[in-house]
Amino acid sequence: MLYLEKLLAAQQRNNSWLCIGLDPQPEKLPLPCQKWDEPVLPFNQAIIEATADLVCAYKPNLGFYWQWGAAGIIALERTIAYIPEHIPIILDCKTGDIGHTQAAWARGLFDLWGVDAITVNPYVGAEAVLPMVGARPDKAVYLLARTSNPSGPDFQGDLRAGQGLAAEVIRQSRQWDTAGHVGYVVGATYPEELAVAREMAPQANFLIPGIGAQGGDLSAAVRYGPDAVAGPVINASRAVIFASAGADFATAARAAAEELRQTININRRLS
Repeated sequence: MLYLEKLLAAQQRNNSWLCIGLDPQPEKLPLPCQKWDEPVLPFNQAIIEATADLVCAYKPNLGFYWQWGAAGIIALERTIAYIPEHIPIILDCKTGDIGHTQAAWARGLFDLWGVDAITVNPYVGAEAVLPMVGARPDKAVYLLARTSNPSGPDFQGDLRAGQGLAAEVIRQSRQWDTAGHVGYVVGATYPEELAVAREMAPQANFLIPGIGAQGGDLSAAVRYGPDAVAGPVINASRAVIFASAGADFATAARAAAEELRQTININRRLS
């Protein structure tokens, strides 16, 4: 199954464009989880069990697992295995090296761990992408284009002007011939540039961060997010998984996810 086919099937099954970022932070873990010597996996499992019928994807961020050392990487591997098979897994690792290194990343993450997509920093050019999805039609990469953070424009430029690194990433990568899908990370915190990105890449799927704690423009994400096949992957992390610090953390996460999915769907009907 092609990556976009799997994503579309999950979106239709759960009537959802919502992706939940599984980003465990030691200082924010609910009190009930802190009694465990290794709390990451049971925390993630509880969140997944509470929200699996509400999402189109899950997105664990590698950095939040490295901070726990070997135990965190083991928890990440087991978290990936715990996610239902029909739900796409996007590993947010922002890798971006030369060809043979990227091929090693791909063997580990795609072939061994079985994730469906990863985020890639395309600074080194096509070599960061082709070894990963050149011959993997069931996989995808999301290239960093217009990130949601405030200092993103320092190097990325302004998509509205059609100049700068973000514009070049989209413009040149649309010419690459890959079996797998090449999508883009485009933040909802820059709605006008999100619209330009869609004009530049009408066939590409968008991973859209910045909703929730960063205060991004949800209506713009819904309006400019969809491609020709599937809806965008609209990510929320802290606003969902840390909705409560108490024993009801999983229930609270479900309520937050359900509310956000409903808000997204209301905007879908209005757009």
